[in-house]
Amino acid sequence: MAAYRIDLNSDVGESYGNYKLGLDEQVIPLITSANIACGFHAGDPGVMRRTISLAREHGVAVGAHPGLPDLLGFGRRSMDVSLQEIRDYTTYQIGALQAFAVAEGVRLQHVKAHGALYNMAVSDPRIWETLAAAMADIDANLILVVLAGSNRTDLKAIGERFGIRVAFEFFADRAYNPDGSLVARSLEGAMIHDHDLAAERVMKMATSGTVVCIDGSEIELAAETICVHGDNPSALALVQNIRKTLVSVGVRLQSTGEFL
Repeated sequence: MAAYRIDLNSDVGESYGNYKLGLDEQVIPLITSANIACGFHAGDPGVMRRTISLAREHGVAVGAHPGLPDLLGFGRRSMDVSLQEIRDYTTYQIGALQAFAVAEGVRLQHVKAHGALYNMAVSDPRIWETLAAAMADIDANLILVVLAGSNRTDLKAIGERFGIRVAFEFFADRAYNPDGSLVARSLEGAMIHDHDLAAERVMKMATSGTVVCIDGSEIELAAETICVHGDNPSALALVQNIRKTLVSVGVRLQSTGEFL
């Protein structure tokens, strides 16, 4: 069934101290859900507060973007950590952002793991379970964002087991393998730099639930939220093009909390 309501999410709040990363002031008005860094891979208390305030100003839903404790590596390096450590790290970060959200008069909508933690969960579903368990303990109304793919039934079952909703995510600027996985960044063609092509792929997924893979084959891939990166001027233009394209074909842009 065509999905005529879709969420646009982006990773924001990743500045730290005197270091400015990203174009949050330009990106946040264009999206419907903001994944805000919680201090482990990026962000700091002041950045967290200011990013939530900016999202609230533009009516954008906010979510926690927890990562591994790796500021130097920006959370992109895998770590040998136990499931209990992941649960503790996640609980700590969600709780920190939740406190700022309460202070700003908003409620957290979702949780999306960052970088290596996200990739580790894709490879090991026990990590999705660990994240779901931590979320259920904190606030069962939170939505877990996971990678859309062939294991949709299994991931929905994890959400049902812990009583939380699951939102499946599509990446606008990444190529897909025939099994629904993302093409490794190290391979040619993994990143899609053509703005029109990326927008066309997003529109196809949003309206028909299919995506063309790197080998030219076409697979079913349903998602409720689209990740758009806007951390540089070129990426920002891509976000603007995707949003314009979706609106032009009648797709309603809404945060996942409004329709899941």
